[in-house]
Amino acid sequence: MGQLGHTPQAGSLSPLARATRIIVKIGSRLLVHPESGELHASWLESLADDIAAYRERRQDIIVVSSGAIALGRRELGLAKGPLRLEVSQAAAAVGQIRLAHAYREVLGRRGIRVSQVLLTIDDSENRRRYLNARNTLNTLVRLGAVAVINENDTVATAEIRYGDNDRLAARVAQMTSADCLVLLSDVSGLYTADPRRHSTAKLVSEVSVIDDDIEAMAGNAGTSDGSGGMVTKIAAARIAHAAGCHAVISDGRLPHPLQAIEEGTPCTWFVPSSSPQTARKQWISGGLEPSGMVTIDSGAIQALRAGKSLLPAGIVDVKGSFQRGDMVILCNASETVLGRGLSAYSLSDVQRIMGHNSSDIQSLLGYRGRDEVIHRDDLVLAAEQSHIVEE
Repeated sequence: MGQLGHTPQAGSLSPLARATRIIVKIGSRLLVHPESGELHASWLESLADDIAAYRERRQDIIVVSSGAIALGRRELGLAKGPLRLEVSQAAAAVGQIRLAHAYREVLGRRGIRVSQVLLTIDDSENRRRYLNARNTLNTLVRLGAVAVINENDTVATAEIRYGDNDRLAARVAQMTSADCLVLLSDVSGLYTADPRRHSTAKLVSEVSVIDDDIEAMAGNAGTSDGSGGMVTKIAAARIAHAAGCHAVISDGRLPHPLQAIEEGTPCTWFVPSSSPQTARKQWISGGLEPSGMVTIDSGAIQALRAGKSLLPAGIVDVKGSFQRGDMVILCNASETVLGRGLSAYSLSDVQRIMGHNSSDIQSLLGYRGRDEVIHRDDLVLAAEQSHIVEE
């Protein structure tokens, strides 16, 4: 059976308070009144207060928000009930403008810049698009903007849609190496049975291993929040868990829902066994087959061992057949393997810039790429691998 923990002791620091980067998923029912199609304005104001408070503490916030179709349905005067795919896409196109405006308005009053990012399933599974999305989101965070993400309903089809924003939020957490995923629901968390039908149902306060028993609980303890339900929330928690990211399911209907979690409102925490950094390093270390070999000089070797990134100036040779984002082996002149990492450039581009300063990249390639061929975050040295395996 899944390993269940105990409620953190009063006064202990919540994983939410400790987090550096937080992904907050908001369902349609929390944001939009299901009958009138109007925004829950006062609730959104309270969430904006929470976001502003977290940013004051220098914590990064990324929002994954549903609600575009619900808002667009009202704007277009569409009747209640299921919509054909093309009608849903049309409603999303109309509602997305209203949704983005609502976030811009409420966060703008608190001096927070807002960006809109639309993603599809392919953006997290296609290697090149994954890297583009990851780099864009990380850049937005670095520039101080809150990214508001939604599935790109206007172009997604029934075959490729996530089907819910829970798993989209988990993929974003994985993509951005977040350390806390908040799934705001219409129940307090995972129960042993459906609490609306069974008075003896108990809240599971902490889960350390997600197994068949935990998934069976989810199937019997559903939530009406959006189209996902508890099953997809557990699927999202599993993705986050594997990425070293804490996840929490909490009742989002409360005002100031993030503050409520920190203050100890009943919820379910999914506790990973590693950090996002360790999980990513484990994936780089053994999760991908190398597509090439990059030979580096002694100066680059010293720089990497000092915790720095690989610059083009330190590369003396390159072999293989790889594209941007592919795994490559790093070696010295004797072809002793030094480590492995994800290349920010293709083989042909590395061949053109190797031995040159990063300031020459634009003139050599015709575009301004990253200064590093392999960033330190995308690199695992051979000396680190045994330590990662032990963790």
